[in-house]
Amino acid sequence: MIEITWLGHSTFQLRLETGQVYVLDPWTEGNPKFPPGHTFSRVDAILVSHGHFDHIASAAALSRQFGAPVAANYEICTWLKSKGVEQTREMNKGGSQRLGPLTLTMTHAMHSSSLQEEDGRLVYGGEPGGYILEFAGSPAIYFAGDTDVFGDMKLIADLYQPELVFLPIGDLFTMGPRQAEVACRLLRPKTVIPMHWGTFPALTGRPEELAERIQDLKGTEVWTLEPGKPVLW
Repeated sequence: MIEITWLGHSTFQLRLETGQVYVLDPWTEGNPKFPPGHTFSRVDAILVSHGHFDHIASAAALSRQFGAPVAANYEICTWLKSKGVEQTREMNKGGSQRLGPLTLTMTHAMHSSSLQEEDGRLVYGGEPGGYILEFAGSPAIYFAGDTDVFGDMKLIADLYQPELVFLPIGDLFTMGPRQAEVACRLLRPKTVIPMHWGTFPALTGRPEELAERIQDLKGTEVWTLEPGKPVLW
């Protein structure tokens, strides 16, 4: 069983029964949906899908605070090292590595990626990605990162059979509910957790629209999480 806490936007905390904590796409300070009063008591590893500030802004600080490694593509890890992050775990699409009890595999994503310097300059952040998370004794989890739907999601389903998927639905910068519906039909998970929605007025996609669109997809349920309120999966 895994305790999942949505921390707003695309930031999640996963806590295992054995105590390990994994943080995905950390954006805390400045995140309008970050739950007031939430604190991290432990972080064992940090996963970053791409370089945009709303997915990486808090990675360096959390890594330094807890001595936690950051898993990301080579370009992001190199950039983080230049910012004083000592523990990075480079990888790229199709590759897998172990982070404690987690086997992490990077997948494709259709988006862009850049890193913002203090003077506002944007630097190359490598290609964006998603992740397959596999814990012993549990079905696979697919964290899509920022992406549009793409046909090779069917390959992800065939290779890993994820039963839980995190999909962006906000529209404008990622896919909206219309495209997320197709993603669900390609992936056919048991549970879908929408993310990257409701943070700003421009992100108009809503979980209820996705749920309505896939109501005929038997065996797939949309979970609408509230920031700061953990659920068990």
